[in-house]
Amino acid sequence: MLQLFQLGGWVLPIILFAAVLALAIIGNRFWVLRRSRIAPPTLAAQVTNLVEVGKVQQAVKLLYENDTPLARLMLAALQQAGQPRDVIKEVVEETGRHEVAHLDRYLNFLGSIAGVSPLLGLLGTVFGIMSAFSAIGSVGVGDPKALASGIAEALITTASGLIVAIPSLIMYRYLRGRVDGLVLEMEREALKVVNLLAGGQE
Repeated sequence: MLQLFQLGGWVLPIILFAAVLALAIIGNRFWVLRRSRIAPPTLAAQVTNLVEVGKVQQAVKLLYENDTPLARLMLAALQQAGQPRDVIKEVVEETGRHEVAHLDRYLNFLGSIAGVSPLLGLLGTVFGIMSAFSAIGSVGVGDPKALASGIAEALITTASGLIVAIPSLIMYRYLRGRVDGLVLEMEREALKVVNLLAGGQE
């Protein structure tokens, strides 16, 4: 591994650093985007039942005790109790945008790593080929050992860039889909509360 690291040239450490960042972001998002942390399965039903029987204050207290994105979204609706449906819905949507920004945190950076890593690999390839041609200019084509380091640099950086980019892109797409799914679920549950507060009127 040390030999491969040395043969990879100065671009390889940058690719490896990008790999470490990607792993850190993926681990963080898996931890943050747990369903139990974002939208506890029983919370929406409990709040809806309380609102249906007119126990709005108890529902508010329950939501204050559950500091989750879904709780904050439903709390925004309950705090507007008595307002027209459009006003409640607008407040919920505004709160939802803030929550989405929090859930999306670091994902754009992960997508950037997925896009930049192959380019870094290509850059390393270019430098490796330049090194190989420089060796040819110095000793000719009769000495394969003189070409080996340049070719190795080109191949190692290309492979490393792809090894980082492919999993990063897959996880970026997966996590983005997970965020979208969680947001839709939260909006659906919050709209139930909005409709209850507005007397079911559209």
